[in-house]
Amino acid sequence: MTGTVDAIVVGSGVNGLVAAAELAKGGWSVVLVEGSRRLGGFIATEERTLPGYLHDTYSSWHPLFVSGRAYAALGKDLHRHGLEYRNTDGLVTGTVTDDGRVVLAHRDPATTAESFGHAEDRAAYLAMLRRFIDNIDAVGGILGDELRSPRVLRHIVRLLRRERFSGTEAWLRATVTSGRSYCRSAFRGDEPDALWAPWLLHAGLSPDHASGGLMLPAIAATLHGFGVPVVAGGAHLFVRAFERLLGELGVDIRTGQPVERLLLTDGRVTGVVAGGGTIRARHAVLASVTPTALYGRMLPPDAPVPPAVRDRARYYRYGRSAMQLHIALTAPLRWHDERLAGVPLLHLSDGSASTAIACAEAEAGLLPRRPTVVVGQQYVLDPPRVPEGAAALWIQLQELPYEPIGDAAGELDATGRWTGELTEGYVRRVLERIARHAPDLPHKVLAWNAVTPPDLAAYNPNAVAGDPYGGSAELDQNLLWRPVPGASRHATPVPGLWHIGASTHPGPGLGGGSGHLVAQQLVRSTPRSNRRRPRPSR
Repeated sequence: MTGTVDAIVVGSGVNGLVAAAELAKGGWSVVLVEGSRRLGGFIATEERTLPGYLHDTYSSWHPLFVSGRAYAALGKDLHRHGLEYRNTDGLVTGTVTDDGRVVLAHRDPATTAESFGHAEDRAAYLAMLRRFIDNIDAVGGILGDELRSPRVLRHIVRLLRRERFSGTEAWLRATVTSGRSYCRSAFRGDEPDALWAPWLLHAGLSPDHASGGLMLPAIAATLHGFGVPVVAGGAHLFVRAFERLLGELGVDIRTGQPVERLLLTDGRVTGVVAGGGTIRARHAVLASVTPTALYGRMLPPDAPVPPAVRDRARYYRYGRSAMQLHIALTAPLRWHDERLAGVPLLHLSDGSASTAIACAEAEAGLLPRRPTVVVGQQYVLDPPRVPEGAAALWIQLQELPYEPIGDAAGELDATGRWTGELTEGYVRRVLERIARHAPDLPHKVLAWNAVTPPDLAAYNPNAVAGDPYGGSAELDQNLLWRPVPGASRHATPVPGLWHIGASTHPGPGLGGGSGHLVAQQLVRSTPRSNRRRPRPSR
């Protein structure tokens, strides 16, 4: 396997797929190299439990993608190749507390705010959303652009012109504030906290981590504006649409070929060794990998990497582990609150109170006594995923230790590893937690399947220690400092090498932001005469 192309993209998660497609659309010849036998990273659909039940094995919900720049650039092409979404105009998400109280979010913010107990909270909630939307060009640009570049200055100037110094300072204060503290300072009641604090887990945060004060209104505005779209027929059809588009654009896709090392010529990365062969790149290699892999394994020792960068990459921190749990049901659940039957994605949590405790227990190596349970009911939006009259649950648990050394409830025998017995015991705890609010659950379970933290790590090398978010998103390892100080631009210290993926800005989530950013930078900066001529689209 040899050859020379304009660019090589390593890794086929959403950022790799986006980068390969946008480079090819810009006239580049591209090879996409993937170590797994299939494309997509943590995007897959399988019959994990029983025939006829389609479960999105890992990620499932696409609000970040449909609201982002990658979708704006590629959406029409992907839909032309079969991508369809199912969404809701009504209930979007909700939270069920331990005492059975339910807080619901609708697509319509005013309808959501009407249920808040304090009149001033209703006005404050709508004002929060309005302020975020009014500043979306500036704040969204800061969150989505290369932070260490002149381009971001335009967004800062735009924010200053609109918000003045005091308003801009308030945005900065929100960035260094936790989600819990933000809700305490902005609202009298606890409904916004109960509703949105558990969503911070999906950004790799806990309710007490800094930057939650910025992410909480961003998440709320995104879900109100874009809903919770799922791919019709399963998330694997998202990957299939990309595969068809890449084929149309002439991208050379090579799966089952892990990259062994990067090639260096006169201090510049000029290719990769993968699958026992060599592929050379005229202009760029884009690596969707962790900094641990990039600076510790893939780059040769003589690469021009500052020693401080290698040291920081060596001690790059990974976050809590996660588990995916899939349940096949004979029929939809009968929730105590009948409205929950129509909610696509809900949380079992007391907001910051219980979620923060569960995060602390997991980070201490303990199995949480009261885990935050993310319950997805995709069949509400996309009924053909299950047999007629049946139902399925997509459950995500984001507060787990990779090597459990104890159980906060003192019930399970945790010996430092995930055994079959431990997994079964913890699944039982999760199902009992759901059954408190849907008591018919035990009688409707036909089968279940768990993807444990070691399973995640074994399946995807970027999920180090079972962390699906590419590393902790705490503030000192996020935004200006992601992945590490000294190498926080997507252009690495090594010429010709670009770093993309969840470990880089703008961080985790199925948005394709870093892939889009780097592809557009390269297309803009490389003269068309230096690229191969693009294959005409059909």
